[in-house]
Amino acid sequence: MTDLPHASPNPAKPSLEELQAFLLREFPQSRATVEALGPMTATLRLRVTDADLRPGGTVSGPSMMGVADAALYIAILGEIGIVPLAVTTNLTINFLRKPRANCDLLGKCRMIKIGRTQAVGEVSLYSDGDDQNPVAHVVGTYAIPR
Repeated sequence: MTDLPHASPNPAKPSLEELQAFLLREFPQSRATVEALGPMTATLRLRVTDADLRPGGTVSGPSMMGVADAALYIAILGEIGIVPLAVTTNLTINFLRKPRANCDLLGKCRMIKIGRTQAVGEVSLYSDGDDQNPVAHVVGTYAIPR
């Protein structure tokens, strides 16, 4: 059984590969993959399948929110270390345009602030191949366990 950090974040910053392995191990239901990791940033990809589509030939809101939430989580863990009990406390999404159903969905996260007990970031969601026209904009807040 894995000991879950509860008191203080791990000062070692994990690699992209370590974060992808963590995501696969702890969230096997997630189909998002970590594409890029940088200072205060992360990009995740969702390979859109029929399970992600809703009537009208568009990607469903829950699939889009899932990618955004995962991108925030990975960007935070990329800065503070793997702290599994960091949790979403708020997530606001603005749907801007219809995503293409035949393209992967990319979530590009930029953290605004990471404090001792709270982190705030934003995610722009794009249909792959069109990074000039976001399909949604998300702002999220996470609680970081002390």
